[in-house]
Amino acid sequence: MFAELDETIAGRSIAEDKWSAKEIIGHLIDSACNNHRRFVLAQGRDDLLFEGYDQEHWVSAQRYKRESWQGLVALWQAYNQHLAWVIEGITQDELLKPRKVHSLDQIAWKIQRKEEAVTLGFLIEDYISHLENHVRQILPEL
Repeated sequence: MFAELDETIAGRSIAEDKWSAKEIIGHLIDSACNNHRRFVLAQGRDDLLFEGYDQEHWVSAQRYKRESWQGLVALWQAYNQHLAWVIEGITQDELLKPRKVHSLDQIAWKIQRKEEAVTLGFLIEDYISHLENHVRQILPEL
């Protein structure tokens, strides 16, 4: 999907004060990492209470803009293939169980009200929507 992007182009910021394609993919790797933990820990729990993370710091500290484009894309693809495997193994009961106690009012891409019960299925769908949004930033024609 991203193979046609040149290394130089991938390293340029999309707009002033915006991340480059490399930084966006890096951010998506960070999102996969943080959500991987959430997807695993949520199973067998009655809450969806998770910490957020400082996205700007994670991107900056890992120097994604200087990383190899092909390496970043390969890692992002591999991580998401693993997440698909993890998600496939989650039971319907776990996916659909309402959780009244959650932090999705603070950490979700599509914020949920604190008073509303949410499901692990929603958290997974939120992760995918977030991913798709950022992919469209890099490849708007999708």
